[in-house]
Amino acid sequence: MPLDFTKHFVAVPMEFKLRNNTSCSWKVTVQLMNGRVTLDQGWATYAAVHQIKIGYMVTFKLLTPDTLKVIIFDDDDIEVINKCGKHDEAFAAKD
Repeated sequence: MPLDFTKHFVAVPMEFKLRNNTSCSWKVTVQLMNGRVTLDQGWATYAAVHQIKIGYMVTFKLLTPDTLKVIIFDDDDIEVINKCGKHDEAFAAKD
């Protein structure tokens, strides 16, 4: 995450819920690495399940202090709509 984004937190949470365009939630842990905040456990699985590929653009919008809205655009700049039928229960966030 860019440092400009993280300055909006009193303390960066150790876990975020990622909410996509179908309102499905997914949890990922956060790790501080080389002075930057990165999405850690759960992110690789999220990216695979949502078929995020090289060349895609992923945007994050802070909805609540621990929830980010994720919008994925393919390499033609078209928003990707993903159903949440394949979520790994270990990472699916309970609302």
